[in-house]
Amino acid sequence: MLKVSAITGASALFLPSGILTHGQSPNEKISVAFIGLGAQGKFQLDNIAEKTDLVNVVALCDVDDVRAGKAYERFPNAQKFYDFRLMFDKLEKSIDAVTVSTPDHTHYHPVIRAIRAGKHVYCEKPLAHSVAEIRMITEEAERMKVATQLGCQRHAIKNMARVVELIKSGAIGDVTEVYSWIGGDRGMPDKPDGIGEPPETLQWDVWLGPCPTDWKFATTKGKSAFVPYNWRFWWDFGTGETGNWSCHILDLPYWALDLKYPVNVSASGPEADAERTPKSMAIVYDFPMRGKLPPLKLFWSHTTKPACFEKYKITMPAKNKENQNVNPNNLFVGSKGMLLTGFDRHVLLPESDFADFVYPEKTIPDSPGFHREWLNACKGQKPATCHFAYSGPMAETAILGNTAFKAGHKTFEWDAEKMIAQNCPEVQAALKPEFRKGWEY
Repeated sequence: MLKVSAITGASALFLPSGILTHGQSPNEKISVAFIGLGAQGKFQLDNIAEKTDLVNVVALCDVDDVRAGKAYERFPNAQKFYDFRLMFDKLEKSIDAVTVSTPDHTHYHPVIRAIRAGKHVYCEKPLAHSVAEIRMITEEAERMKVATQLGCQRHAIKNMARVVELIKSGAIGDVTEVYSWIGGDRGMPDKPDGIGEPPETLQWDVWLGPCPTDWKFATTKGKSAFVPYNWRFWWDFGTGETGNWSCHILDLPYWALDLKYPVNVSASGPEADAERTPKSMAIVYDFPMRGKLPPLKLFWSHTTKPACFEKYKITMPAKNKENQNVNPNNLFVGSKGMLLTGFDRHVLLPESDFADFVYPEKTIPDSPGFHREWLNACKGQKPATCHFAYSGPMAETAILGNTAFKAGHKTFEWDAEKMIAQNCPEVQAALKPEFRKGWEY
């Protein structure tokens, strides 16, 4: 197991924020426990456990024997658990780091327990289920100086860094508006029409975890209403398309424009359903000046047609100079032009103004691999690029928008330091989650 070394004296002043230093040999392996082994959990397992020069898989934890079965076959020597609490009770001293890839409502408890035990954490987005949970995780990670990474793996795509270099170089001037969106209309699933018995291979009560609603194993048209995926579109378990995608898409404006917390939030869209996430929604965030950067208005939307296309006469599908589709999800509006970008490609607009544009020098180094960044940080190297001090405020902003929408399309000033939604008791009351008995933490 990696050992934490004592840090004293002047040397501590030069440690990068957000990492834990170790007294181990550089060749010593990291003992990792994986919590959640389904779709994204398998993705973490594939990308972390394959680093056999760095990692020992010491524990596998999942509530579903079927979803976890192949992982159990791959790592027969790892100890297996249904409940992460029992895993920590038994193996805490043997674990150096954990990954958490469970439904949103069960992020907070394993993450905060791991951090307070001094374990490094890789967690899937949107970090947690509520604003207060995310803030607690962010602050505790900083206090404990553990290595962290939020699952915004698109951060490592080269185009993302190139866009950031363009914005920071002033290619389109001062940016005062950003439009960010996820397309489609997923949400508002059919309501359950029956109650069934959970399969013997699924630990239903553990899956519910801290959820305060006593949901039975609900079914819709004879199939599970929530597992393995549709939980995402129920407020008790998920955070909808905004929670699902915003940490990937807002990563670009957060990175390029040094964003942290908004000072004003305004939500709109169809009438909010008390149980299910919407098919569409819109949030407007106002950010203050950041150093010399001007105030910014950021428009987030879950929609089939972003308003910025018509407003700025953008023809779709947008293509770059190589005649490749941009597949955009962000539009930066600056004083000298606009930048339309997706994860993989971008285009400067209007194209005629940038016909002879000379790109700035590359300044952001290539990632060694998104998961490798975290493992390197666990070994005492520089923080991973989406460590919680950076990604926590971004996730919190996204969930704050959800909270404003669900509370009834609220508009309010946000005091981020005190976590107060000014003159908006409905949002204030919803910042902190309720946990069912036995899960208070």
